[in-house]
Amino acid sequence: MTKSASIGSANRYNEPVEKSFPQDGGGEVRVAKANLDWANLAFGYSKTDYNIRYFWKNGAWDQGRLTQDETLDLHIAATCLHYGQECFEGLKAFETRSGETVVFRLDENARRLARSCEKIHMPPVPEELFCEAVYRVINANRRFVPPYGTGASLYIRPIVIGTGPQIGVRPATEYIFMVLVMPVGPYFKTGFKPVSLLIEENVDRAAPLGVGDVKVGGNYAAGLRASLDAKSKGYADALFLDTREKKYIDECAPANFFAITKDDQYVTPHSESILPSITNKSLITLAEDMGLRPQRRPIPVEEIFEFKEAGCCGTAAVITPVGSITYRDRKAVYSKDGQPGKICTALYNELTAIQLGDAPDRYRWLFPVPQTK
Repeated sequence: MTKSASIGSANRYNEPVEKSFPQDGGGEVRVAKANLDWANLAFGYSKTDYNIRYFWKNGAWDQGRLTQDETLDLHIAATCLHYGQECFEGLKAFETRSGETVVFRLDENARRLARSCEKIHMPPVPEELFCEAVYRVINANRRFVPPYGTGASLYIRPIVIGTGPQIGVRPATEYIFMVLVMPVGPYFKTGFKPVSLLIEENVDRAAPLGVGDVKVGGNYAAGLRASLDAKSKGYADALFLDTREKKYIDECAPANFFAITKDDQYVTPHSESILPSITNKSLITLAEDMGLRPQRRPIPVEEIFEFKEAGCCGTAAVITPVGSITYRDRKAVYSKDGQPGKICTALYNELTAIQLGDAPDRYRWLFPVPQTK
């Protein structure tokens, strides 16, 4: 689907958005922003004006509706509660220097959600409907899009759940597709500062040939024990190993892992049990342009002692440099002065510059949000 097609679909709706519509001569009327401390936002839920909901029944999605309700009325036997029929996405919208609101790699998130739905036997959300929903809910909450230059963004959380009642393991007959948004700051409180990780050997995040490669809530619930244990010991988070042999790096609890070798090569784990990160995919493209010869391959855990830089990457964190990784009684140190490495910094700066419109969008990753009249 082209960007123009997805933009056109959003304009079928005539939903009011405060002080937000195109001017006759082109350009945008700026929205009066919410009264928030934008530069000091945490990464977490906060109430905005609207969320949007679509209902799947009798084999089709409906037209969707905006609502101010923050709660759901669920049947006690809904499959999302009993059998884990639930998946979600995470993506971000940004205000550029020119005042335009853009969504980063909207099409990739649409396709990944559809794949997650299919893997756990839920009706996929069509790409055009996904884009339409994101545009509608952003338009309804434009005053919460953080101003350019504050370091904050509008986090977008699409989610699909099985709501039809079933007692007996089978797919539901009804579903809800929802999108909520909230302004957020950095995922890690330290921002773009090196963090410490702990190699986890006693907890598995996902099973081989299971659902580790799609974005379902059960993967995160399975990793909570390791994540909370690592944090209780003073680490930022846990770094998981492969489930089968416990010999190879898989991913960090909330993000993909990558590293820079001593000869300046970008490497990231190849595994059927980790989520295909859209941020990592973007960094691989940038690394290729920077001559870093990116490679997906199995990464033996012992190789952490050979790297010169390492990082976690994902929508929430973008890039979080890793200062050290502890494995049993040894520690691999990548930052002795508390500063991120040069290559992690260069990748971070390039990616965020594209997201904010400060660098050319040469890969067509940005989707401008059309304003409804």
